[in-house]
Amino acid sequence: MNYNQTLEFLFSSLPAFENTGASAYKPGLERITAFCRHLGNPQRNFFTIHVAGTNGKGSVAHIIAAVLQQAGYRTGLFTSPHLQDFRERIRVDGEMIPKQKVVNFVDKHHDKMVGLELSFFEMTAAMAFDYFAQSDVEVAVIETGLGGRLDATNIIVPILSIITNIGLEHTALLGDTLQKIAAEKAGIIKKSIPVIIGEADDRYNGVIEQAAAANKSRVIYAEREFLYEGRTERDGSQLFRLRRTRDDKAFEVELDLAGNYQSHNIVTASAAVDFLHEETPLTISRRAYLEGMRGAASHTALHGRWQKLGEAPLTICDTGHNAHGIAYVAEQLKATPHRKLYCVMGFVRDKDLAHILPLLPRDAHYIFTQARSERALTAGELTAKAAIYGLQGEAVADVQAAVARARELAGAEDMIFIGGSTYVVGEAL
Repeated sequence: MNYNQTLEFLFSSLPAFENTGASAYKPGLERITAFCRHLGNPQRNFFTIHVAGTNGKGSVAHIIAAVLQQAGYRTGLFTSPHLQDFRERIRVDGEMIPKQKVVNFVDKHHDKMVGLELSFFEMTAAMAFDYFAQSDVEVAVIETGLGGRLDATNIIVPILSIITNIGLEHTALLGDTLQKIAAEKAGIIKKSIPVIIGEADDRYNGVIEQAAAANKSRVIYAEREFLYEGRTERDGSQLFRLRRTRDDKAFEVELDLAGNYQSHNIVTASAAVDFLHEETPLTISRRAYLEGMRGAASHTALHGRWQKLGEAPLTICDTGHNAHGIAYVAEQLKATPHRKLYCVMGFVRDKDLAHILPLLPRDAHYIFTQARSERALTAGELTAKAAIYGLQGEAVADVQAAVARARELAGAEDMIFIGGSTYVVGEAL
């Protein structure tokens, strides 16, 4: 098979949550354990940092990876989903896995994958582990796919676990309360391995602490280690003022990612980097920390996080896609100067729109759209649902056409926002 044929096999033959949703979800570690045993357990060949959470885990993973790269470590990064290219999921020192490596892996292990009835995500995680081992990676940052306890990535034994935050998402699969979801995500905690909680919340702290106690693992609250004291926006970046509590040291950190919500992510990532330097075999200098933060997006090719796509009109996209993430987006929209707001929005069918749509501004003009995904809610259905919550606009089924329509309507002093779904953002880029 060539590369395109290989992708066709992967997306059509292996159950993919991105395509079909819950029907593709295969919880449990039996299949990934058997497949990685077949591969020689490549995930044991390098240090790992495991990152879970409802929101922010992708940004935190990218930021930590960028710092590790600047510290001189050959660094693997596994994230999902991708925006435009499957290979975005698997990177070494910021570079995507080569196409031929994808082809070779599938050709070599095709029969075993089919025999074990792997899901798309299980195959992808195993491919990442194998490629990292072949590439002499020293440390890899691994983002969970869905949940934690039964996620395919949970076969790793990391040197640090991170839970960024807990929100209501995938409730049919993970549970319908914050406590139940927290219990699933706390499933990544391993015996005697510390866990960092990015955003503390009394509604779920106890659940994570209980799981940590059962594993004799220390809980580190990021917000107690580093205090956020404000930020200043720069063109394409932000300057954050932080204070490390253990020595009361105040300092500034530049991050090449926009968005108010990055204040949470930079605190979480800073606590993680501090722990890695102080309490693991890794050595991370102050220079590596500052340079990694300054170039987090550029070093790891992170896109879709309050990303500016154009000026006059200001055009922004963001991958926030659940109530927790959309709340941050709505806050940022309100804080961004503009005359009239045009929103190109599309969602997948399984999102809890009853909690998402009321968060969006009613004074915007909406162009409702749908990504090329089996899971996508049609533009017509979304238009009807949105009207219930006072969101008015029009339906344009194709994402690119919807963006073009917004640009046709918007003046130089207006603003265009594109979001609601990772897939919508991917097609807009």
